[in-house]
Amino acid sequence: MNIDLAQVLTHIIGFLITVWLLKKFAWKPLLGMIEERRQKIVDEFKEIEDGKSDVEKLKVEYEDKLKNIDTERRLKITEAVTQANKMASDIKISAQEEARGIISRTTEQLERDVAKAKVQLKEDMVNITLKATEKILREKLDEKKERELIGRFIDNVEKA
Repeated sequence: MNIDLAQVLTHIIGFLITVWLLKKFAWKPLLGMIEERRQKIVDEFKEIEDGKSDVEKLKVEYEDKLKNIDTERRLKITEAVTQANKMASDIKISAQEEARGIISRTTEQLERDVAKAKVQLKEDMVNITLKATEKILREKLDEKKERELIGRFIDNVEKA
């Protein structure tokens, strides 16, 4: 095995020139592209993390809003129940006052009607008595006529 030193040196020099050329023209752009890709991946991960934190913030805000909505709903229901109870109470009081007024007016009307009926009854009794007396005085009374007049008087009283 003979090793030719010139050929080995040529190979070494060719290899070194190839490495130097690769380093100068290919390695730097290749490393730059790899670094650029690495930076792009790091930036994307950072954006994803920022997006996660934004999503968490939105989730917290959403949950707070839901709690506020639930609290507002309860308050509005409570207010509505309170207003309904107040309205029911007002309606009840109004109805009671109206009922008292109706009872009062009805009682007054009944008292007036009873007073009118008493006056009318008294006038009717006076008229009947006057008519009966007038008939008795006009006719000469004997026992038979007297009984007949009293019978008619009683019949008239019963009919009236």
